[in-house]
Amino acid sequence: MKVILTEKVKSLGNIGEIVNVSPGFARNYLIPKSFAKLADEGNSKQMADYQKMLAKKVAEERAGAEELAKKISGMTVALVKKVGGNGRLFGTVTNSELSKELEKEGVHVERRLITIENPIKTLGEFEIVAKLFKGIEATFKVKVEIDPKQAEEMKKKQEAAAKKSASKKAQAEEEVSAEAEVADSSEETTEEA
Repeated sequence: MKVILTEKVKSLGNIGEIVNVSPGFARNYLIPKSFAKLADEGNSKQMADYQKMLAKKVAEERAGAEELAKKISGMTVALVKKVGGNGRLFGTVTNSELSKELEKEGVHVERRLITIENPIKTLGEFEIVAKLFKGIEATFKVKVEIDPKQAEEMKKKQEAAAKKSASKKAQAEEEVSAEAEVADSSEETTEEA
């Protein structure tokens, strides 16, 4: 079933495009929510007039997307996460999490517009793409850092492990020297005999 989009729909296209969708999707979702109109002759003629108005709306959306792309490009978002013993994150960084962080920075980007190519499961810096409009993309960086409290705890554990290791090593050296003394004294007694 062919419909004419009257609003931007992420998975389908932009305003004014004629797209082919399943009849159920059109009848139950797109048309009732005024995202689309049936692409029949009457609506097509009406759409020709409507296209002029839509062109203005599309131009406004495009300009808004370009302005948003300028704000986002080059931006760095810092995330503080907990890390497991192997240096990997508990869970992954999601696009909704990134959307919320951008919101804190004063930039509103829908989560579905943010594309994470490879799942972020480790600490480090990653480049993320936000597809804001057809042909308009903005790239920003995400810096994933370890939680400072957890870093302190890990540092303390490492120091404790190092002390324990050093004390075990010292104790082992003492035992070796004690055994050497015992061996020397037994050699002396055998020589005397």
